[in-house]
Amino acid sequence: MSTRVWIATSHLYGRCPHRRFPPSKPSLRSRPVNACSPSTDSLKLSTFSAMEVPASVSPKQMPKGIDATTEEEYASQSKLLQEFTNFSSIDKAWIFKSDNGNSSRAMFSISQTNLIGNKKRKYILSSHISKGSNHSVSFEWSPFPVEMTGASAIVPSPSGLKLFVVRNGENGSPTQLEIWGPSQLLKEIYVPQSVHGQIFTDGWFEGISWNHDETLIAYVAEEPSPLKPAFDGLGYKKGASADKDCGVWKGQGDWEENWGETYSGKRQPALFVVNIDSGDIRAVEVDKSISVGQVVWAPTSSKSSYKHLVFVGWTSDNGPHQVSRKLGIKYCYNRPCALYAIRAPFHESSNITEDLATAVNLTQGISSAFFPQFSPDGKTLLFLSAKSSVDSGAHWSTESLHRIDWPADGKPCPSMNIVDVVPVVMCPEDGCFPGLYCSSFHNQPWLSDGHTVIVSSIWGSLQVVLAIDVLSGKVSRITPISTYSWNVLAVDRDNILAVSSSPIDPPQIKYGYPLTPKDQMVASTAWNWIDVSSPLSRYPEKVISLLSSLECIIMKIPVRDASQNLTEGARKPFEAIFVSHSYSPTKEQYDGPCHPLIVILHGGPHSVSLSSYSKSVAFLSSLGYNLLIVNYRGSLGFGEEALQSLPGKVGSQDVNDVLTALDHVIEKGLADPSKVAVLGGSHGGFLTTHLIGQAPDRFAVAAVRNPVCNLALMVGTSDIPDWCYVESYGSEGKAIFTEAPSAEHLHLLHSKSPISHLSKVKSPVLFLLGAQDLRVPVSNGLQYARALKEKGVQVKVVIFPNDVHAIERPQSDFESFLNIGVWFKTHCK
Repeated sequence: MSTRVWIATSHLYGRCPHRRFPPSKPSLRSRPVNACSPSTDSLKLSTFSAMEVPASVSPKQMPKGIDATTEEEYASQSKLLQEFTNFSSIDKAWIFKSDNGNSSRAMFSISQTNLIGNKKRKYILSSHISKGSNHSVSFEWSPFPVEMTGASAIVPSPSGLKLFVVRNGENGSPTQLEIWGPSQLLKEIYVPQSVHGQIFTDGWFEGISWNHDETLIAYVAEEPSPLKPAFDGLGYKKGASADKDCGVWKGQGDWEENWGETYSGKRQPALFVVNIDSGDIRAVEVDKSISVGQVVWAPTSSKSSYKHLVFVGWTSDNGPHQVSRKLGIKYCYNRPCALYAIRAPFHESSNITEDLATAVNLTQGISSAFFPQFSPDGKTLLFLSAKSSVDSGAHWSTESLHRIDWPADGKPCPSMNIVDVVPVVMCPEDGCFPGLYCSSFHNQPWLSDGHTVIVSSIWGSLQVVLAIDVLSGKVSRITPISTYSWNVLAVDRDNILAVSSSPIDPPQIKYGYPLTPKDQMVASTAWNWIDVSSPLSRYPEKVISLLSSLECIIMKIPVRDASQNLTEGARKPFEAIFVSHSYSPTKEQYDGPCHPLIVILHGGPHSVSLSSYSKSVAFLSSLGYNLLIVNYRGSLGFGEEALQSLPGKVGSQDVNDVLTALDHVIEKGLADPSKVAVLGGSHGGFLTTHLIGQAPDRFAVAAVRNPVCNLALMVGTSDIPDWCYVESYGSEGKAIFTEAPSAEHLHLLHSKSPISHLSKVKSPVLFLLGAQDLRVPVSNGLQYARALKEKGVQVKVVIFPNDVHAIERPQSDFESFLNIGVWFKTHCK
């Protein structure tokens, strides 16, 4: 039996939705569509259409996974989430000096989410900075930003008079290089795949560097495509090109290792130099076993006509068995690397007899060296080291800072002395410097004295700005003590451009300057920071109104049952960021009833949740939730002893820390124990699924993003199988890691996993999974979700077919957090 249903479709074709057409006289194009009609697929719906549908089907269909009771919640929350998604964010900034010492020019690289296009729009916004008396400063902004459509990277020259724009080709098309001057395009260069593939712009292998004369640019790109075997109807064809010969197809050839997560399909990173006058591109011949990244030009000596490049090199032989195996490198600082120097092409001298292909290892005495940076006078080469990560196997740990005194003759050698500037901090004194945790250097991080470098670093749950004297090793925190986090954008002579934010305060541009000793005695601070009014800090009134009712504090959580066999650093309190609606910090109590609480757990585990603005955190708090964001022991920013206390104890120490933090806020009356949700991704998802298994009555609902649920499964499928061993066994795991785990190993990995506690889980769980995830493959979450369904636990699974571990493509990120918001509202009110 069937019935005829009329479907209004005016909105599909742009017609006025209020216009009415009588359905009694359908045109030929709006005639009833019958399942037996011979051309139903070719019919287009007009203003009204009719089709035969079964009588049992409701006229209003719901999307899969959404019922009528939750549809309104989706609609309401999506409007709110859109408000937070529209924010622009500053990715990078550059400041260029003018001849007039009282002014300078600034250029900002900005991104904004384009949900419909499912990508990030990139803009350039410029400003003129004028400095007056008494340290006053004014920014004159250009009236509109300029969109850089299709640009993969933009890198201004040191003088700011030229701009290098990279447009990476896709699907085998050439990469396009552009050189812009103040008013026009100066040079356009198309680079075919036979020269090199896409230029790396990922922030890890990425290295784009102008030479001092602004005539050459060094960069890192994929090596040329290797030749593939060709076949025709008779089989293998010698000397044939599958690209040109008709009837010939290209074979696959030997499979090649890549560097794992986000590098799938990427070829080996290699080094190239382009002459911007001639357009000539030359490869720099580096040993094929070395993957190249983070290249910079070395200073040119007056005693030598040679130009040198300094770069970071990673070898493939990075496992305990020293076999060729590229373990995943994204987020992993524990891969051995060194600084190398090599002569660049385009030499001024034509009398070159020495081998140009010989790269000199500058850091043979240390297992990790990255982010090279030369001082303005060229006398010092500065670099960071993650030696603690390499030695212990932890994927990130406390860093150290080192320098090499660059030879006056400009000739690097392997026996150059490495000077320790800032060592690893094992156990910081209360309130004191906890060690270096820098993600990178900025493009020009030096103050005018030439020996003070400005960096952003993690300090507990905060990001702060540090001034480091590379000669004395003195480290000074130059941002205020508060709940705000700070990030350096650029250095302007002896002034600093930075951005400051908190979980409840969107980013605000700041301009800082050092106070005189006399002023410091009055102000009790070494630096003063001025608010900079900018178009980028004009946020929607609704967002500001929602955030203005919130409070944010950083709590010290005492370690429960701290045994004497722990190191001193591991016995010290850890931290949690508490965001609330009605908590009064002055009264240390609630001014009203407790709102539902979301416990938020970062991944890693050697990462950290910072007290900076986060769109997702702001969105969840705006739904009426309090947030407890836990930096359990093992997090960055608390010294090396606290960090190294976790490997070997995952699933126990970190779980207990989270429960301790939750008990802390409940005991203070800041949370209702019956209204607690938990959210985490990656290792945070590992913790989330552990918590709902080990403490099944503590959490009303859970949501996980690409969670680690079964280490025994992950060890054979992940791009970082060594991680499973180190976090399960401790530092011993680095030595016993193998691609063929024994039954004994698999048993321990299973016992450390959330799946071993699955039988006790009661909480409804939302799974958000990226199908292209190489770090924690989708099979890990799916196995756990299917097992929960088998047990009768309520489960919802959303898989994003084109997303990797981070699930950060704009549409996926939006849908991900919309589902989290609705899931929590449904199960934890």
